[in-house]
Amino acid sequence: MTTTTAPDATVLDHRLTAADRCDSCGAQAYIAAEVNGSELLFCAHHGRKYEEKLRSIATSWHDETARLSSAD
Repeated sequence: MTTTTAPDATVLDHRLTAADRCDSCGAQAYIAAEVNGSELLFCAHHGRKYEEKLRSIATSWHDETARLSSAD
C-alpha cells in the first residue's frame, strides 16, 4: 500500500469508495487496516468484530464508519 501525505484531511476521510469491499463478507468497506504490509478492508460490522485483535498489530487503521450516520 502506498501512503501519501495530503494537507487537506478531508481527502483522507473519504478514501474508500463503493467499489471497496469487505474481505469477510463482500459488503461495502468502511474500514481499512494495514497489517504486515497488506491492506485489509472491512464493513462496519466486521471491522468492529476484529478491531480489538487487529489494532494491536495494525500499522494503520482508517475508519470511515461515521459516513453511515452522516447526512451527506
